[in-house]
Amino acid sequence: MLQDQQARRASIFQLTTSAAIPSLPTKAIDGQRVLITGAGGSIGSALAHLIAAQNPRQIVLLDASEQSLYRIDRDLAAPDSAVLGSVCDRALLDEVFANHHPQVVFHAAAFKHVPLMEFNPIAALQNNAIGTFILAQTAARYHVEQFVMVSTDKAVEPSSIMGASKRIAELVILAMGCKRTRFKSVRLGNVLASQGSVLPLFQSQIDRGQPLSVTHPQASRYFLTLDHAAQLLLLAISEEFAPSILIPKLGDPIRIEEIATRMLANQPSESRIEFTGLRPGDKLTEKLLSDEEYFLDDRKAPLRPIHSESPSRDELEHAMQQLEQAAQQRNLPQLMRIVGHLVPDYEPSKVIRAAIQAALHQHAPAGTNR
Repeated sequence: MLQDQQARRASIFQLTTSAAIPSLPTKAIDGQRVLITGAGGSIGSALAHLIAAQNPRQIVLLDASEQSLYRIDRDLAAPDSAVLGSVCDRALLDEVFANHHPQVVFHAAAFKHVPLMEFNPIAALQNNAIGTFILAQTAARYHVEQFVMVSTDKAVEPSSIMGASKRIAELVILAMGCKRTRFKSVRLGNVLASQGSVLPLFQSQIDRGQPLSVTHPQASRYFLTLDHAAQLLLLAISEEFAPSILIPKLGDPIRIEEIATRMLANQPSESRIEFTGLRPGDKLTEKLLSDEEYFLDDRKAPLRPIHSESPSRDELEHAMQQLEQAAQQRNLPQLMRIVGHLVPDYEPSKVIRAAIQAALHQHAPAGTNR
């Protein structure tokens, strides 16, 4: 059974091999103090293992999940520092930066599940957008040399609150430019075999004898492996990349149905695919660039910087302060007004629009009709 699973995964991984895995910068991490947020997640842990092999001076592992943090701390089996907590905790971040003085920060902490975040929009904005803002401010104040954030293609012309929250996080990175800290963001596609991704979902459905659930016959995504994702993030700290959003060279988008079909190879004949329809916040296809963005050079490199419009630092900081205040008050209508201002091409789903209307109705004065 295990051999069958490995064979299916190998077949699917072949779909992503059209994009070459980059060579890493020589001694980029050697002797450096590195902080990884979301260190216990799929990307964070893959990055931690890769960095651990590059002879860093220290790796500080930060994660809000005790179990995830325990696993990566145990797996590395090295005298590293494991910190349990959130990137939204200013006092904790001050303590971490004051005690460890990281020179390089990899920010992989994020809520990423699109449908789940549609029903938890305040949590998505607090963790993904406000958390990034708090972390970036702290990194700048402590003169971190390099700051690399994990972003997503879902931030491009977003139709989900998860995508919108990550687009705001990108705007933070673009607006935080300072002389001492080089802020960068790498916009990844879907990472195969990561927690909550389609591969473990399909495997779980196969194990339970259930049909494989695919949203739409034409639904497609950009995919890359965990190793590829980690190497792209490490590559981003190279001095050749100026502070910017960086777009990886990926293969063509892959239809989810094709992945499901490969997963069903050698399964009983009654195994099947079931089309369930797009979920709240889902897109049929994703893009790596919006219609307003463009590459800054024509190099054929594993990562390429793009031009992406962003507010000034003063404008961004003012908007983020308003966003944080609205989140603390759990004022969803106000939150979404700020999101709409920062990300004008965001299209809220029916779920979000219904939640806004419910919040407006709940807080309407007696005798009024909104």
